[in-house]
Amino acid sequence: MITINDLNFYYKKKKPLFSDLQLNLEPGNICGLLGKNGAGKTTLLKLMSGLLYAQSGSLSVNGYDPAKRDPSFLADLYFVPEEFYVPALKVSTFEKIYAPFYPKFSAEQFNSYLSAFELGKDNRINKLSYGQKKKVLLSFGLATNSSLMILDEPTNGLDIPSKSVFRKLLAGSVTD
Repeated sequence: MITINDLNFYYKKKKPLFSDLQLNLEPGNICGLLGKNGAGKTTLLKLMSGLLYAQSGSLSVNGYDPAKRDPSFLADLYFVPEEFYVPALKVSTFEKIYAPFYPKFSAEQFNSYLSAFELGKDNRINKLSYGQKKKVLLSFGLATNSSLMILDEPTNGLDIPSKSVFRKLLAGSVTD
């Protein structure tokens, strides 16, 4: 699913963040990325999603080069960043606009996930608390049924009961 060979990445005029990085992750797993602040966790996630480009080496996600941003690749990947912008839309409008980009999206699952988080579709996303916004994005991401969901600090902003709900929903969504 994700194969990284000899990946090198650095920000301008800084020491290398990754030097000859090697990584192989198989499908059907939930993987965590641990490290100190500034160690490159978010950078690695952005490289995997095609939001940043390595200086050298190879990176393959589901057989695609993320840097090429192929529409088939993007339709099967969902990324929830730690810091995000949400539009001034109702949840129902957000779904109507963005769901068509994900061929395996399930409105039924989306409704179920929102219900588990005690959210409704009539809410304006930008008027919700940070934690509630994140719940909408996580619910939508799970409902895309993408083969790869990349989550950067997914439980930041969630209260303790919501963290438990999220773990249950995530574990229940894992397939090969």
